[in-house]
Amino acid sequence: MCLSKDNNDQTAWHIAATEGHVAVLEKLWDWAKNLQPKPDELRNEVLLSKDKYGKTAWQIAASKGNVEI
Repeated sequence: MCLSKDNNDQTAWHIAATEGHVAVLEKLWDWAKNLQPKPDELRNEVLLSKDKYGKTAWQIAASKGNVEI
């Protein structure tokens, strides 16, 4: 599985986390699970994907105080 990235190497996960869109993240997660990738691919490609600054969506959400995400 390979996720598309923008010119900042951000995936839809990064953007949704930056903007605090919990519903979008939930939908993206459902789609990712339905693709039935290997657990390592799901973790690495979706949850741990880094942008050009080396940050994951989780790190971006934390830095913005988005606890719900």
